[in-house]
Amino acid sequence: MVTQNPYSNKQPAESVQDPSYNCEDTASFVDAIKGFLHSPPDLITHSMVISPDIPCHCVFFETLTDKNKIEHELLSFLSKKTEFEEISRTDEIIAALKGRIPFSSVSSTSDFRVCVDSLLKGACLIIVSGAPEVLWINVSQTSQRNVAEPMTESTVRGPQVGLTEDIAINLSLIRKRVRNVHLRVQQVTAGTETVTKISLIYLDNLASNGVVAEFRNRLSEVHTDSILDSAYVEEWLKEPSYSPFSTLLSTERPDVVTSHILEGGVGVLVDGSPIALVGPITFFQFFIAPEDYYQSPDIATMLRWIRFLSFMLSIFVPALYVAVVSYHQELLPHSLLISIAGQREGVPFPAFVEAGLMMITFEVLREAGLRMPRIAGQAISIVGALVLGQAAVTAGLVSTAMVIVVSITAISNFVAPSYSFGITQRILQFFYLILAGAMGLFGVLCAVLLTVVHLSSLKSFDIPYLSPVAPTTLADWKDILIRLPRPWMKDYPKMKRIKKRKRRRDL
Repeated sequence: MVTQNPYSNKQPAESVQDPSYNCEDTASFVDAIKGFLHSPPDLITHSMVISPDIPCHCVFFETLTDKNKIEHELLSFLSKKTEFEEISRTDEIIAALKGRIPFSSVSSTSDFRVCVDSLLKGACLIIVSGAPEVLWINVSQTSQRNVAEPMTESTVRGPQVGLTEDIAINLSLIRKRVRNVHLRVQQVTAGTETVTKISLIYLDNLASNGVVAEFRNRLSEVHTDSILDSAYVEEWLKEPSYSPFSTLLSTERPDVVTSHILEGGVGVLVDGSPIALVGPITFFQFFIAPEDYYQSPDIATMLRWIRFLSFMLSIFVPALYVAVVSYHQELLPHSLLISIAGQREGVPFPAFVEAGLMMITFEVLREAGLRMPRIAGQAISIVGALVLGQAAVTAGLVSTAMVIVVSITAISNFVAPSYSFGITQRILQFFYLILAGAMGLFGVLCAVLLTVVHLSSLKSFDIPYLSPVAPTTLADWKDILIRLPRPWMKDYPKMKRIKKRKRRRDL
């Protein structure tokens, strides 16, 4: 596991050696902390006297701590001299503080770095003159977004709750759904500068030991200075290949994370990111939406087949159009061929260049709509597509059929439940289009063969990417191409059934 100290690699130029804690000169120790942190304006030092005449210093960051807890609970407690009037020895005061202070997370240390590290994590230091150790209390509080509806994975029926940037809230959302004694949460930290918390979540009675060990090994290889989002960790966790197909599922829905954990998967939460990572994942699971399990089986199966069809349309329609128009006109009916030829009359570009220009233009409009302010972005993308498409046809730069082809392709892209998989579809579109423009239908066939061979070679944490189709496991087809009724889906997928049977034997 990765446990990084934020001060292990860099030291201030002016600090050669950490100051040692001197219980008789606590004021100098407080000054050393201020000097180490360069006296930030939000570092607060509150000095007071506790019974009988013992100085005490409370040090904390007002931007990282809950000021109400410090003012109304901690300081008010320390100001009650009746709590300590019968105590005269400082070591007894430390013991009394540990036992009586109204906080559950109370620790002590005499290490300078631990004191500074706890301050940066939102703790309050209590430095009592003459005491052998410094007490620190976790009273952290950071500004956070409230739990709201998922932004990128909306659903009509089902939970309307999305993950947030706070890892503690995300973990609570998962624990609420999995009240199981076998739920395991392992927390590590990574990033020498950001010291970001990463949580590994799984059920030890369902998850494969090999998969969990592989997750741990890959997390131990995360060596970077900063982690600001789960995408930083994803590049270390995914399979070492340059494939456009992701071997991890990214989601902001806690019910999706929970469903994969209940099937023997492993979830990864990163502090500061509302996107969780889930693995292992297969190719066919990218066509499964959370709403499939909140609808009746027949409706869910129909929607799943619509997603498969949309995937085929998005990658094949532009390539087949270019291949047929450029190389295989004899495949078209005579009337359709005359219609397309009439539309293309006067168009100065070949079909391949025409399709490439239209698809690139649409990608530019899509990116512009995403980056523009939300109020104007949607209007600009829609109006831009309509105006540019009509103007290009009127000017004779593209044919009407090409506008229809690109529109079908673009709409099909939005059907993908996963945003990252939608980007993969867009990459495949250009790959298929290039081979179709170079070799016609033979190029499309080559693209299909290369795609199938590539998918067959991929694995997600030693799970074949095309399973349960290749290798074939008929028992696991109950929730791939179709969604059977729940009474018929009692069995776990094969990779989880093995662990389930082993657990039953152990019992």
